[in-house]
Amino acid sequence: MLAVIPVRHGVAPVGSDETVCESLGNVLLVGTGTATAATSLAHVATHIWLVESPPTAQVIATAIAQVGLTADSLILPASPDGRDLAPQLAHHLQRTLFAGSIAVTKDKVSVARQGGLAIADFTPTTPFVATLQIGIRGIETHGDEPVITVVEVPSPSAPSRASSVSTVAVLPPDASTMDLSEAPRIVSGGAGLDSDQRFRQLQSVSTALDASMGVTRVITDRGWAEHERQIGTTGVIVQPDLYISFGVSGAVQHTSGLGQPEHIISVNTDAHCPMMQMSDLAIVADANAVLDELAQLLGANVKEGAS
Repeated sequence: MLAVIPVRHGVAPVGSDETVCESLGNVLLVGTGTATAATSLAHVATHIWLVESPPTAQVIATAIAQVGLTADSLILPASPDGRDLAPQLAHHLQRTLFAGSIAVTKDKVSVARQGGLAIADFTPTTPFVATLQIGIRGIETHGDEPVITVVEVPSPSAPSRASSVSTVAVLPPDASTMDLSEAPRIVSGGAGLDSDQRFRQLQSVSTALDASMGVTRVITDRGWAEHERQIGTTGVIVQPDLYISFGVSGAVQHTSGLGQPEHIISVNTDAHCPMMQMSDLAIVADANAVLDELAQLLGANVKEGAS
């Protein structure tokens, strides 16, 4: 198996190290600044192929043919770029796609279904393409230096007929809409916030702080926020630099999806709940009142009861 990692300006996406480990250390880095990205994955990789070219399905197919890896199944991290590229790659190579996998071997693929409530096992008999969920597998490191091979792929003279997808422009990330797994700052709300209107207010505060909004599962179950905003083992695995929570008690299903934030700030009336215990700054107060005050200070004027 071969990990395929799309690289932007020398940065590999979240979950790349887990994907490399699932592929037994074999990885194709494709994009811009691949040599820089290789250094961040050297502790988990045994063999790295570098392709300094736009990460398109045509470029990847050409690269794996050049190095004799066309019989390998391909695994991509379930990052935004990985989820975008995987179906294009599967279509281009005429392979089965297993999206949202939690475990991948050459003979068996396990895929989470129904928001993590069920697991479907598949036994593919031909090479396939899969995306690996972030934050579930973990990693194993080794002390040996990986073998690094530079692969020269000529730029295609015309778009591939196998795909109608082309990149028009790459826009800078918008914190209010970006994928939570990529967000450096997250402001999260839980059951301690007293109505669905609070989450409009929380979104405004998040935007004012140039942060993304996250929620707990109980909030998505109530229909107060969309599922892609849910943090936890049945939602999105995150790794922010700053995590601020309002009214989040810290159930293990939620905290196990937090990664290792550099700084955690929590607001809750229960000083002894798990979320407060793991915080750098724990504020014992009503989360609704604190959110009102913060919204006023920031000029985020969406208030409780606003339409």
